[in-house]
Amino acid sequence: MIQQRIALLSAAGLAAALLLGACGSSTDQNATGTSPGSTAPVATGPSPSATSAPAGSGDSGTGHMATTTMLMAKTVQGMGSMVTDDKGMTLYRYDKDQPTPSKWTCAGECTKTWMPVMVQDSVQVMGVEKNLVGTVHRDGMKQATLGGWPLYRYMGDTKAGQMNGQGKDKAWYAVTPSGRKSTMTS
Repeated sequence: MIQQRIALLSAAGLAAALLLGACGSSTDQNATGTSPGSTAPVATGPSPSATSAPAGSGDSGTGHMATTTMLMAKTVQGMGSMVTDDKGMTLYRYDKDQPTPSKWTCAGECTKTWMPVMVQDSVQVMGVEKNLVGTVHRDGMKQATLGGWPLYRYMGDTKAGQMNGQGKDKAWYAVTPSGRKSTMTS
């Protein structure tokens, strides 16, 4: 019974990601690729399963995206508690983005390395301050935010628990459950 639910939820999540990838893009970006967006509330609570799959790119050259239904705190060996997606992949924030109001600046080629973390109508949390979780509009979809900072996955992290993007270009940092950037180095 549980395996059937997991399979159904996984299939539904993948189908949703593919449908979102097929949607057109928004035209409300300015020339710098910055979209002010607005923060929207998200539902919280425990979830036994979730999915994460890349979505296609929009007409604006958005690049790659990752979808998730859960943000959770995980202890990364030697690094402390960081936020991961439902697959255990470390999530990052970008110092050039703005938390208030939430704005993303990573666009085009940037999203081929740093995939925006997209969510549906709700996202579950475990060990993350739920009042800090929100979304910002991005190309007709919703990008997850924590403490107002848009969240990303790094293409260089190939398995759960890796933090290969930590400190990249002195602008990309793993995000802590309180929405702050990690200052830890490996």
